[in-house]
Amino acid sequence: MTGRRQPRESPAMTSTHHTVAVQQVQMVLLGARHRGVDVLPLLARAGISPLLLESPLGRVSQQQYAALLRVLRRALRDELWGLTERPLRPGSFGQCMKQLTRCATLGEALRGGFGFYDLLIDDFVARLSVHGDLAQVRFVLRRPADERLDYAVKAFMLFSFGAAFWLVARRIPVLGVDYTAAQISGTDTSRVYQAPIRYGQAYVGLSFEAHWLQLPVVQNPQSLREFLAGSPANLFVKYRDTSSLTDRIRRLLRKHLGEELPSLEQMGEALAVTPQTLRRRLREEGRGFQQIKDDLRRDAAIEYLVQTRWPLLEIANRVGFSEASTFHRAFKSWTGVAPGEYRSSHG
Repeated sequence: MTGRRQPRESPAMTSTHHTVAVQQVQMVLLGARHRGVDVLPLLARAGISPLLLESPLGRVSQQQYAALLRVLRRALRDELWGLTERPLRPGSFGQCMKQLTRCATLGEALRGGFGFYDLLIDDFVARLSVHGDLAQVRFVLRRPADERLDYAVKAFMLFSFGAAFWLVARRIPVLGVDYTAAQISGTDTSRVYQAPIRYGQAYVGLSFEAHWLQLPVVQNPQSLREFLAGSPANLFVKYRDTSSLTDRIRRLLRKHLGEELPSLEQMGEALAVTPQTLRRRLREEGRGFQQIKDDLRRDAAIEYLVQTRWPLLEIANRVGFSEASTFHRAFKSWTGVAPGEYRSSHG
């Protein structure tokens, strides 16, 4: 399956970002569809093929997903993309963050931010509470739940904590995440939060150790300008936890992507653990070794297809396949779309 040649590497492609499940694209389009907006031109402007939406296995790059959020924000004049009953006017996030940079601690910033949005959003309210050593954030609904509102709350929670991590310039370890809905396969929620997910709960929310609320806010209006220029993409990855075993293995494998990837035994030697221990720890993170390899090849292939004009055989070689036909079959099994279709639909 794999080739032995190690192709030259582009300086801009020395790392491979995680991709985004197409279910996330489907969900964020709910608001536009609710308002009767034709989503096909919006997808085209974000470089996302409608074919991907038809495949449960479809993936998009982080750049494509961030571009879609920007397109939706402009088209709908709404920073929550039509997911709430009342539009959230563009500029609301920047105004809120400007106020929060003046806060002294993370706790003050969270309470201030939730209070700010309580004046703008009628559909739900976020509440921060402390019980002993545990801090909890819960989202209380103000209208009957539906799929659109459920995703609005989840997106708001994710972006809220991305912004909170930026304010204190570090990631706060999340102890657990609660969702009211049943689990949906392929959404990568556990990887995003690096924490256990409990489904079917009474509230959407999350918990963390309360002492983190005393962290000082270290950002200022000057650093805020750069932060806002990079949003929303920087809210996905800037303070993502990269210390998990899965990500450590992924970084090691990335160095060998254009050749035969190391075996489980070889990876165990590199990490100074036995293969049995490696399997067990990966199971605890909900991952398998072969899945990590396949995900890395898939994500790298998507980046190459989107960001370069290299021939398919060159891309196949760069992700470890000696023949374009083998790569074609693998890519279609990963995403539901052939690599040539994926590239041509991107434009």
